[in-house]
Amino acid sequence: MNEFSVLVVDDEKEIRDAIEIYLKNEGLTVVQARDGIEAIEMLDTHQIHLIVMDVMMPRLDGISTTFKIREQKNIPIIILSAKSEDTDKVLGLQIGADDYVTKPFNPLELIARVKSQLRRYVTLGTYEGKTELINLNGLTLDKDAKEVAVNGESVKLTPIEYKIVELLMCNPGRVFSITDIYERVWKEPSYNAENTVAVHIRKIREKIEIDPKNPRYLKVVWGIGYKMEK
Repeated sequence: MNEFSVLVVDDEKEIRDAIEIYLKNEGLTVVQARDGIEAIEMLDTHQIHLIVMDVMMPRLDGISTTFKIREQKNIPIIILSAKSEDTDKVLGLQIGADDYVTKPFNPLELIARVKSQLRRYVTLGTYEGKTELINLNGLTLDKDAKEVAVNGESVKLTPIEYKIVELLMCNPGRVFSITDIYERVWKEPSYNAENTVAVHIRKIREKIEIDPKNPRYLKVVWGIGYKMEK
């Protein structure tokens, strides 16, 4: 995993240094930031594949930082939160964080969650470390930058929305059932996932389709599932 870089954001140097040791032992490159402002600056100068970020920080806290990052990037974010910060933890997930770890954390748990999020972010197949563009009639997927554009205009997708689009665009014309989509994207068994997937599909259409009720790209195959039109 030495091709991947993790940004660790925490105002306590001892915590940053400890996390860096754990992650470097797993072959990851680690960059540090003391607060949200430094974190955003680091994203402009470093290629970052995942962020581990504390909630309570001076200048710009973890929640505000997550919100600002999500305006531009789909990099997975793992929130670090104390047990007393459950409200912030929930809010963080609602605005785009991908996971959370409660302080004091078990190093093995943190490592497992980092590896899990990296796998989800860099691949639904195999990460090749190079730019790969997929274009379907004006709908473009940049697998390296994890970005989607329609006729050159960037579309702001949540991490889950992006993963659904990536799955479908990497397999144009192939129909995926709701169970397939849920288990491939969420990486867990599908139980009553119909509404969850349908909500995400609706939001994706609102962002990529000129007329979401008459979609050009993301099609439903009634009784079977969804596909991305070739």
